[in-house]
Amino acid sequence: MDINLTGKQKRHLRGLAHELHPLVTISDKGLSENVLAELELTLEHHELIKVRVNAIDREQRRELIAQLVEKSCSTLIQTIGHIALIYRAAKKPELKIPS
Repeated sequence: MDINLTGKQKRHLRGLAHELHPLVTISDKGLSENVLAELELTLEHHELIKVRVNAIDREQRRELIAQLVEKSCSTLIQTIGHIALIYRAAKKPELKIPS
């Protein structure tokens, strides 16, 4: 569920994420139920998170990130190397996103 964010909103979120560290790591074994459960909790608490994807090749990493975004109903903001920045508003959003 990719919510439509403008370029300005994505830039704002990238700025907020600059000092974040990855909170969830996906190994080359892929998305397990435990990883998805941890991702759910982390997204609900933080809304904007970095995820480290330890896939061997670029294509496998791309596929894992696409699955991650789809299964978590989040929005991919940016990928740099092995790090994906994803956003999903919490039930009670804390982050202020410009309109």
